[in-house]
Amino acid sequence: MITQSASLLKSLRREAVALFLEGVAAANPEQAVAAALVARSATLEQASRIILVAFGKAACPMARAAMPFVRGSLVTAIALTNHENVEPVDGATVIAGGHPIPDKGSIAGAAAIEHAVSRAQEGDLVLVLVSGGGSALLCAPPPGVELADKIALNEALIRSGADICEINAVRPIFSRLKGGQMARLAGKAKVLSLILSDVPGDDIATIASGPTARPRSSTRRAREVLDKYGLWENLPAALERRLEQMNAMPDVTATDFHNVENVVIGSNAISLRTVADKAEAEFDLVVRASDWLEGDVLDAAAELHRIAWAAAQCNGRVAVVCGGETTVRVRGDGKGGRNQELALCFALLNELQPIGRPWVFLSGGTDGLDGPTNAAGGIVDAGSSDWMRQKGHDPIASLENNDSYHALACSGDLLITGATGTNVADIQIVLMS
Repeated sequence: MITQSASLLKSLRREAVALFLEGVAAANPEQAVAAALVARSATLEQASRIILVAFGKAACPMARAAMPFVRGSLVTAIALTNHENVEPVDGATVIAGGHPIPDKGSIAGAAAIEHAVSRAQEGDLVLVLVSGGGSALLCAPPPGVELADKIALNEALIRSGADICEINAVRPIFSRLKGGQMARLAGKAKVLSLILSDVPGDDIATIASGPTARPRSSTRRAREVLDKYGLWENLPAALERRLEQMNAMPDVTATDFHNVENVVIGSNAISLRTVADKAEAEFDLVVRASDWLEGDVLDAAAELHRIAWAAAQCNGRVAVVCGGETTVRVRGDGKGGRNQELALCFALLNELQPIGRPWVFLSGGTDGLDGPTNAAGGIVDAGSSDWMRQKGHDPIASLENNDSYHALACSGDLLITGATGTNVADIQIVLMS
């Protein structure tokens, strides 16, 4: 193994973290909401009354940013967010729910939002503020389906390795609000939905399972996903009955959405562009590895390592940047998240084919929370796996047991930022000097 200067590695680590935080800052929800509402001042002025509902990990800062624009006509404001991102918002009722697994708070928050939107009348404006995590938080099970059924479904989907588009093709079938049903509930009122995207291609029907988007989900598509990942046989009886009783999602027509405007105001692509632009000021070569990194985390790590190894053959300082959302097939009982597992896998791949020059690799969730842990992800270098072994931790066994958190913790390689108040999926950065 090549011995790397400790000071050089510390410098690269600082640069990687700084670039990651620039990407997070580019998805600042307050700035994005304010800019969007300034551009739509006429829409706000024309509204008889305004009903504001926000849900997702950035619900509180998004609602706070909207308040100066709506206060004169506001009749109701509700912000539903995860427990880690709860903060007071003057003029709004803030409700905490569970993420990634919904809880009683998710049920209560969704019910409050449903009630508020159902009160909208012709001439009103329903201002909907959507951010990452909104699908799990906005938990409104249909009749006959209980919270326990939704939890079982969510856990099974997350552990299966299904990607976010597949997961959000299933969720609307078991919801009173997803799949365009919130927009329909608003009746003749105008709906303006400002969206922070955490999905590939910024597809509004997929983000938070598309509560204000024209639905594309169907019982057939949901069944295909459940069959693909072997989940149908163990589906709770209430969910199975729901699928069998439904031939399709509720009928929708163009008129159901003629008063709806969906606007993506922040995304992974915007954050990656910021990271790449900042990196170009300090690095001789910046490589955009992928517009959206997805698929199984082991395959994604192999592809990223291959790209990094090839880029390492170039002269000068090199940065490799990408983002997206990988999936993890949970086989063990360890602790971790997709970003931590990606970092651990990258470090192990480098043992098989060393990059051959000083490098660091960072993979982090822009929300600051990776899986059920307090870490945003991991940041490793060529010495990380050796440090794990010296501390008595087998990195290969950890990977097999989905226990990346404890492996990275013992080598000092966890990326911890705290909850950021936004979410536009993940960012990966490789830096070489």
